Amino acid sequence: MNINFAKRLSRDKEKIHYALEWGKGAGQRVSTGIFTYVKPKDQIQKLHNKEALLILEMKRSQMVLDRQALGSGYIPQHKIKVNFLDYYQEFVKLNSRKGNRHLSQSLNSFKKYIGRNYISAVEINETLCERFRKYLLDTFNGETPANYFSRFKQVLEGARKDGYFKTNPAMGLASKTKSNFKIKDILEADEYRKLMNTPCLNYEVKKAFVFSLYTGFRWADVKPLKWENVKENGIVNIIQKKTGELLDLPLHPIALEILGERKAGLVFKLPTADGANKLLAKWCDDAGLGKHITWHCARHSFSVLLQDNGTDVATVAGMLGHTTTKYVHKTYQRYRNTNAQEAINKLPSL
Repeated sequence: MNINFAKRLSRDKEKIHYALEWGKGAGQRVSTGIFTYVKPKDQIQKLHNKEALLILEMKRSQMVLDRQALGSGYIPQHKIKVNFLDYYQEFVKLNSRKGNRHLSQSLNSFKKYIGRNYISAVEINETLCERFRKYLLDTFNGETPANYFSRFKQVLEGARKDGYFKTNPAMGLASKTKSNFKIKDILEADEYRKLMNTPCLNYEVKKAFVFSLYTGFRWADVKPLKWENVKENGIVNIIQKKTGELLDLPLHPIALEILGERKAGLVFKLPTADGANKLLAKWCDDAGLGKHITWHCARHSFSVLLQDNGTDVATVAGMLGHTTTKYVHKTYQRYRNTNAQEAINKLPSL
């Protein structure tokens, strides 16, 4: 294939701009962004011209290789990113889906694991992959280690197809979950009342937590909540921090009462997450609940009590901002003795 230099004189006639051309049809020319001086005035401009022509020749050679490699499975060396993190970052950018953070979080976790901003593809072998899997299992709970490692394997498989590896170095390693998942405590209906009737050292924390009990909001959603998110008809409209999904949720009268008169800016003036959970723990102790309650327990309580009162799982999932019922079935359901007794009573009797 013949690839030639196409020249174009600048308007002031002082520079020549270059493009690579392999035909006269549409799309058969590409600009290089490189120019030379028509009449170099000094040694600097002469040196510029010399180096520009060398770069042009290199670009032409690279394009010849690129076009010859099409369909061959061979990846020209100049296409390979020296830093594999650059490839990982680009893969995340091109393949991430809205509402799914696993791919981007796998990259963040891998960066933390290697502890530096550079790693070459040749360093990524089965041993490193196995150690990264162990790091994920030591760092995260539940399905998170498996989700992140699966995305890591997906990136390596993409890199294999792009010529970075002959075989996927993580191919033989299974994605593992961390089975020591602890079921969070929840608040029952009577405990809602106990808590609301008990003073809290920080009234803003009290208001925000009760609001979360009646909306299922995460800490990451209630802390930055602004008055502009609360519509006049009692609907809260937010983009969830964790999933990026839009949530429209009608408010219970108690949640509306907590909000009170409309203002501007943040709805709640809250401390840090750690500070809020410490205040919450003291408040729950003062109410005599005898449970380990964190902010996320409000979300679990909201879900379980809705289901106890007959709300179908699909509706609960939607009110929590999930696009499927998977997490409601797995995370936000509880075994109830009362439900078991009702089920037993439905068995036929003699």
